[in-house]
Amino acid sequence: MERPVPHDEFTPKTAAALARYVSENAAGPRRPLSPVGGRTALRQGGPLPAETALVSLSDLTLIVDYPAADMTITVEAGFRVEELQQVLAAQGQRLPIDIPQAHRATIGGAIATNTSGPGRYAHGTLRDYVIGISAVDGLGRLFSSGGRVVKNVAGYDLCKLLVGSFGTLAMITQVTLKLRPLAEAKRLLWLTFENAAAIDPALEILNTSQTRPLAVEVLCPKAAWNIQREAKVELSVDRFVLAVAYEGTTAEVDWQTRMLRDEMVGRMIIDAPVVDVADVERVWSALTEHPAASDDPLTFQAGVLPSQVVEFVTRAHHADVAVQCHAGNGVVIGHLSDDCTSGAQAETVIAPLRAFAEAGGGSLVILSCDESWKPSLPPFGSPRPDWPLMRRVKAALDPHGVLSPNRLWSGDADS
Repeated sequence: MERPVPHDEFTPKTAAALARYVSENAAGPRRPLSPVGGRTALRQGGPLPAETALVSLSDLTLIVDYPAADMTITVEAGFRVEELQQVLAAQGQRLPIDIPQAHRATIGGAIATNTSGPGRYAHGTLRDYVIGISAVDGLGRLFSSGGRVVKNVAGYDLCKLLVGSFGTLAMITQVTLKLRPLAEAKRLLWLTFENAAAIDPALEILNTSQTRPLAVEVLCPKAAWNIQREAKVELSVDRFVLAVAYEGTTAEVDWQTRMLRDEMVGRMIIDAPVVDVADVERVWSALTEHPAASDDPLTFQAGVLPSQVVEFVTRAHHADVAVQCHAGNGVVIGHLSDDCTSGAQAETVIAPLRAFAEAGGGSLVILSCDESWKPSLPPFGSPRPDWPLMRRVKAALDPHGVLSPNRLWSGDADS
């Protein structure tokens, strides 16, 4: 079930028009406002008040500055991620972040949700690439932080503060990103194991391997089947999978795939094929898209210690969850089975997994589910010690609590 559509929507043509609109709202009705881009994450977080007005940044699509030789680009927040990558590819460059639904997702929305994919193991997240940002706060004040050169580090790091803020602190209007060159080649090994426990020794080998993977993905059989179906490539999917990717020059990736296969000899591997070169991008795309919520009853993201990955995957698999894990980072994406038809059923699956994650200092957040399920399934889990500090930061940038109220915490709208 989709989030109910609020009463109306405002689509500014410029950052100045956005600032005026927010300023007038702060001085007058103080109506709840929520920024949107490609609308790929509308179901994430708590329910917005019914009177919320959406603020679409889809018309902020200018390339403000692209000094390709400096490996940076400045674009407005409504620029589609897929189009951005096409512009960069023409110069042999890229933003090395894998963002699902890139044809819809905007760069501002991706930053607001801190979206990333399999390549975060090697390349990090958007926090590592945003070097300048402009935004409008809850009072309609337009502000900027950082700059257009990589060495600019003056002042408070509001860039990182706004990454992952879900539109609760300010509405992002423009960003400057540092870039990387396109890789010449990519290779992917599809290692299959009899059970999840057999993957643990393989992960230990990767910790001391002479190779440097781009991604280390653990998949349960159900998730592996989903990847094969999406990629339309013949893969072994009836067992647990460890997918290891490399990128670089052709010589580099060929050497690394051979080396890893040699290092894995005798480690309870059922099969260790290298995905055909012609099929690698399709499999990589499927690995990137799998975390995106679709028609699944509930999709979650958990963060656990890398040493707890296999245990978490095992528990989730036994609960009939389709699990994909960025094993090197401890990030797990899970899709509940279609047999789950109520919030009570979802809670019986989620509660023990969330308890396991939080007991180790991690978390479990709901990426998508029916709105009626959320009272028993708090989207961001148990209260954390840093939440009071986060509330104080929000009060400084949004004193009336009009920006995306209730998205992170209930009861934070101005009364």
